[in-house]
Amino acid sequence: MANQVPSPRELDELAFAPHLRRFSGDSLRGGMFDTVHIDGVDFADERVEETSFVEAALSAVSFERVRMRRARLNDVWLQGVRMVGCDLAESSWLDVEAARGVFAGLEAHGAGLRRVTFHGCKFDSVNLRGAKLHEVVFHDCVLREVDFSGAALTECAFPGSRLEQVHLHQAKLTEVDLREATAIEPADGVDALRGAAVTPMQLLELAPALAAALGLTVKEAGEPLKGAVRRGSRSRR
Repeated sequence: MANQVPSPRELDELAFAPHLRRFSGDSLRGGMFDTVHIDGVDFADERVEETSFVEAALSAVSFERVRMRRARLNDVWLQGVRMVGCDLAESSWLDVEAARGVFAGLEAHGAGLRRVTFHGCKFDSVNLRGAKLHEVVFHDCVLREVDFSGAALTECAFPGSRLEQVHLHQAKLTEVDLREATAIEPADGVDALRGAAVTPMQLLELAPALAAALGLTVKEAGEPLKGAVRRGSRSRR
């Protein structure tokens, strides 16, 4: 997968920009947001499952403790969006572009993301267990304690991004490009990195974790091994 990521687009560069209507409400009730621009609105403590955003733009919007299970985002532009403590489990993201966003304490297990690009976003304690990510790019992002356990990542890339204490237990990676990531620190499931591409230097940095996963003991020659029998020693009866 090529890592040439274009710069995030501005609102007026969107193909559907001329058709956008300005959102004037303060609630997500109604659940259908088609060709709408939501700007500078704070949503909190709402429950609007199966919400749909189609050819929509959201700028400087805050979501706190909002439950949007099975939400659908299709051709959506997000800039400066903040999602904290929200539930987007089993949501569907298609052709989504997000820039300078914050996603913290987000439940997105079982979500499906396809052709999604994140620019300069911060992810903290995001649950993506069992999610399916296809052609997803994290560009200049920070992913801290993101849980990819059991997830399937296909043709994904992380140019300029930091992966800190990410969980990969039983994740399946296919053609995942980590070569331009600035840090790769798996909290677990390092063996799931099969199917990913790394640089020789990254491989050296991952060596201790890989050795531990394989059960290898790495010691200099001559160093005693715990419980080892000395050469030439005989067991006493």
